Amino acid sequence: MLKPPSNPAAKSVRKRPASAGPTASIETSLKKITPARLAAFEILTLIGQNKGHSDELLHSDRVDALSPEDRNLTTALVMGVLRWQIALDARIRTLLQRPDQRLADPVAIALRLGAFQLLHLDRIPAHAALSESVELCRAAGEPHATGMVNAILRKIAAAQKPGTRIHESVAAFAERLAHPRWLVERWANTYGREAALKICEADQQEPAEGAMFRDSSSDLAQNLPNMDDGSRLVAELTAAAKPDAQKVWDCCAAPGGKTLILAHRLPEAHILATDVSTKRLARLEARLSRYTYTGNVQCAVADASNNTGDAAVIDDGRFDLILCDVPCSGTGTLARNPEIRLRLKPEELTRQAERQRAILTGALKHLAPGGRLVYSTCSLEPEECERVVEAVTANTTLRHIPIDPLMAHLSKSVLNPSIDLSSTLREGTLRTLPGVHPCDGFYAAILERP
Repeated sequence: MLKPPSNPAAKSVRKRPASAGPTASIETSLKKITPARLAAFEILTLIGQNKGHSDELLHSDRVDALSPEDRNLTTALVMGVLRWQIALDARIRTLLQRPDQRLADPVAIALRLGAFQLLHLDRIPAHAALSESVELCRAAGEPHATGMVNAILRKIAAAQKPGTRIHESVAAFAERLAHPRWLVERWANTYGREAALKICEADQQEPAEGAMFRDSSSDLAQNLPNMDDGSRLVAELTAAAKPDAQKVWDCCAAPGGKTLILAHRLPEAHILATDVSTKRLARLEARLSRYTYTGNVQCAVADASNNTGDAAVIDDGRFDLILCDVPCSGTGTLARNPEIRLRLKPEELTRQAERQRAILTGALKHLAPGGRLVYSTCSLEPEECERVVEAVTANTTLRHIPIDPLMAHLSKSVLNPSIDLSSTLREGTLRTLPGVHPCDGFYAAILERP
């Protein structure tokens, strides 16, 4: 958090050229920065230091104390900079005297904040975006860089916005739409160029909610959890996969939205909701307590991959229905989790897949004969989806249950009939793509034990 230094030595700064003007104190600079921009700068700093997630930090006491207007601007600035950071950095690099120059983190964040406002927020006066970015740099203890920040942002403000290109390579629209090139090239190879472009475009927008389900504005919706349509679709498919289930296990249950759908749709079933994290499970239990129909849900800390934790609750018989919604890279949720693209590396997919195979293998050990398991992720990457299922089910008697009939059933009951979701079905599995479908990117497959 930006605040005046606690000791005189911390006030010492590197000398600046006289042309940069007199050095203002940190206290003076802080007074010139609006609460929203100051909060956004602090949150982006913490995210850059891996000390928090955007969703968590934007709902902290620090942000809650702001006025409604400042909260909205803080959210717009944080999410906007995270979504556009790759493109902003590319633009800024072209204006540096040395394009390979490594900027100090506070300087880079101040530049990103200013550039984002100038390029993407039409209602923000240019002078406000520019001057407060300079003051943020000074207040963060980088007064020597204020001249450079001022000069770069003035060039961005004066430049004409680029026109629409007739044709772009995958690499070009990946940079323009602020995505890692390696990731977009994977999507183009897997889903095609046009789908990859739509995914990138959707990731740069606030995610829409409620379009996929016909009850989104009805009284029924008031009793259902607030969750994205992709997550709800997976939960609805799970409930429909075994509507007569008596014992249900949601084995990676936090944050609990899918658990709530299962509790609502299967009121006669006993539902076990487990998670490996004690902290996340506590939040899940608190969430469940706000709904009247969760009396059939039991919560426990457990690791589905190796039965550690409260293993007794898992070993107490076999389950008719299991939801195995595994932790994943989250590449299908970049619109709401934009920092994922800034941290994810190709090698992470291999590590995720190993963990996912272990969880799926562990969960299947507790599936009763005739029982069904839904394996799902919010990843767009085949290594975490199809290949996990293929690896775990090879040389087994498990049957793949086509999702097509279940989608047809849901189309008659809860899905919005005006939206064509036929393209979500791929060889008997579910695959949604942001921009192609009105929700996050999800994969789901259903397995049955003979």
